[in-house]
Amino acid sequence: MKVVSLKRLGDLEYQLIERFPNIEFIFTKGIDEISKLEKSTIDILIGHDSNIDEVFLSECTNLKWIAWYATGVNKLPLKYISENNILLTNGKGIHAKQMAEFITAFILDDYKKMRLSYENQLNKIYDSKLTANRVNNQTILFIGTGSIAQRTANVAQALDMKVLGINTTGHKVKGIANTYGLNELINILPEADIIVNTLPETEHTIHLLDRDHFVSMKDTALFINVGRGSVVKEKTLIKALEDNLIRHAYLDVFETEPLSEDNELYNLNNVTITAHITGNGKENFQEATELFSKNLVNFLNNSNLIENEVDAKLGY
Repeated sequence: MKVVSLKRLGDLEYQLIERFPNIEFIFTKGIDEISKLEKSTIDILIGHDSNIDEVFLSECTNLKWIAWYATGVNKLPLKYISENNILLTNGKGIHAKQMAEFITAFILDDYKKMRLSYENQLNKIYDSKLTANRVNNQTILFIGTGSIAQRTANVAQALDMKVLGINTTGHKVKGIANTYGLNELINILPEADIIVNTLPETEHTIHLLDRDHFVSMKDTALFINVGRGSVVKEKTLIKALEDNLIRHAYLDVFETEPLSEDNELYNLNNVTITAHITGNGKENFQEATELFSKNLVNFLNNSNLIENEVDAKLGY
């Protein structure tokens, strides 16, 4: 059996080889290093490469499993993967740890007026009367109640915040006080002081949020997007910010990435931008490889105990 990694894994490579001596491992820096002949003998692909497309996969005629090290799989040719019965797993849960920390950092950066303090520093202004707001008793609403929301909800609860969640059916989720179905979203938005989108990109989430949703939010609301930028049209979001329908937005994901230098978002003073970094973490490869190793044992034993399996038809 041949396993090809789309990333170099450092010392983890030796650990995999030692743990699975009967498997041939090949470690690359991406699909460009894989020859056409080699593609036809790959059983398992691990790692992440945004250049993977249907043409590449169609040449991997023996491929049985893609162990995707990222959480989002929306850029993969999911229809092809589904039709060819290729097992797909992702890194869900691994990225939630640092993403929860980023979301918390965004909230505290905003509520504690850290940007203003930094601007004062640059302008050599010493304002000891600057007063920040508390987050306790604030209501945070997660659009999407998966591992990212659940991890962040633990922190929010520790800060005495009220936690609400939106998911497809309104099913209960541990750590989230009240959950509602997606069809109730526009009615729940006015209750939230902080709205956090953590949804993946699927056919049902693209442009889910429109102007009416932003109109229904409090004009003091903080909007944080760490899910997918496609959840709202960029022009709709920009107009909502220009019209001050909400107070501020922290954006880590965008409808088109990377942002061009002339993007209008850069010109707004009520938005804070990070470059799709909230999922980045030095520990990611190690934890994703540990998950892959655990799944590989079960895969080799024909077990159904595969963690983080993705339904390619649904996209999550």
